[in-house]
Amino acid sequence: MIGRLRGILASKSPPWLVIDVGGVGYELEAPMSTFYDLPDLGREVALFTHYAQKEDSVSLYGFLREGERRLFRDVQKVSGIGAKIALAILSGVPVDEFARLVQAGDVAALTKIPGVGKKTAERIVVELRDRVGDFGGAAPGLTGLPGDPQSEATVALQQLGYKPAEAARMARDAAKAGDDAAAIIRKALQSALR
Repeated sequence: MIGRLRGILASKSPPWLVIDVGGVGYELEAPMSTFYDLPDLGREVALFTHYAQKEDSVSLYGFLREGERRLFRDVQKVSGIGAKIALAILSGVPVDEFARLVQAGDVAALTKIPGVGKKTAERIVVELRDRVGDFGGAAPGLTGLPGDPQSEATVALQQLGYKPAEAARMARDAAKAGDDAAAIIRKALQSALR
């Protein structure tokens, strides 16, 4: 399994790019969210990858952020969604915005993503609502975590096993003006133990 590649960006022509790793050119398919932030050709780049093997083909997908790869993998668990639609979702909306739309149950906004119809959008909301909080919080420093302390505390509580809605409520109830994320988490956990 190939989980990450670091090498020289040899070619980029959406949706394909080639990374030269020690003289071997790896061809990857990537969403536009990754293409927007790629360095110039000839520069070093590191990508998280997803390796997919089917009966008649092998594919490698590349992502600059772990949250993108996680969304790509999880959204394909929804019935009727494959790699093509998963890439379209990542190309059409940032990970944090997708999570917000799913949590809000905004089917109308989701149907504006190419390849996502009303029934698919409804399935996404039903099947991913409890997991969307995980997309951005997987690897701090790599994923573009929300900047405010309450959001950071919410992500940390989710990583501790609380459901997204419960983590958000706990962080909201514990947060006081001037608290940093650590203080909010500590107070939320103390409150949960009472």
